[in-house]
Amino acid sequence: MTVIPLGVPRRLLEFTLDGEPVRAPEGSTILDACRAAGKDVPTLCEGDTLTPKNACRVCVVEVEGARTLVPACSRKAEPGMEVRTDTERARHSRKVVLELLASSVDLSTTPKVAEWIKEYEAKPDRFGPDAARLNEEPRVDNELYVRDYDKCILCYKCVDACGEQWQNTFAISVAGRGFDARIAVEHDAPLTDSACVYCGNCIEVCPTGALSFKSEFDMRAAGTWDEASQTETTTVCAYCGVGCNLTLHVQDNEIVKVTSPHDNPVTHGNLCIKGRFGYQHVQNRD
Repeated sequence: MTVIPLGVPRRLLEFTLDGEPVRAPEGSTILDACRAAGKDVPTLCEGDTLTPKNACRVCVVEVEGARTLVPACSRKAEPGMEVRTDTERARHSRKVVLELLASSVDLSTTPKVAEWIKEYEAKPDRFGPDAARLNEEPRVDNELYVRDYDKCILCYKCVDACGEQWQNTFAISVAGRGFDARIAVEHDAPLTDSACVYCGNCIEVCPTGALSFKSEFDMRAAGTWDEASQTETTTVCAYCGVGCNLTLHVQDNEIVKVTSPHDNPVTHGNLCIKGRFGYQHVQNRD
């Protein structure tokens, strides 16, 4: 059972969202308020366990009096502010961002992006077949997870999860600058030669599948990955006494990957290598 800490009561702020009065706890972002109001504001780089990075700019909204569009994932709600989420200017900005991303990055495994491209009438193909792409083969250099930089949008969530915000391993960083910037380990070496401890917490936060479980990568390649038929069961890891929650994703009576609930007060979605990948003994038939 996941226990949600009550925390300190927060003052409610009143402001206007798409012409309707709303209230949100002090410290909430505009995106928090939008979700509480049932508004589907798209976002890719926002992570509920990470500090916003403002990298993708898909969630921009209009705030009365602001010169530019503001990212809903990081802008805090303020009393009396007037926010509009579905103006022509905001929709046009999201459309252009989606076109630029989808024309240069493989978003085929990014949840919901196909719906957003249709909703905002984005046309990534208008840049033609010569649009710049990385065109790099997926890196499969270990038995636990795969790096497919063709799917990377440079949101930096993996860097933050590997670094000071969670794991403090600092195996992943950004190499190069400007158009040459890319996610890499030190000296762009194989993962097995890096400082990686294989916790998989970077996979947990990756929004596009650029970092994925090897089991999922292999099943997608074989055409057997069927997320719709998978069940999820949350249990407690038995490897040590910390009591981390594990969510087992099961397909055809086999565990295909392990995640952790982000609202768990112990793990916040993070696990160690044993919790994330040490499940093979559960389904060993020998």
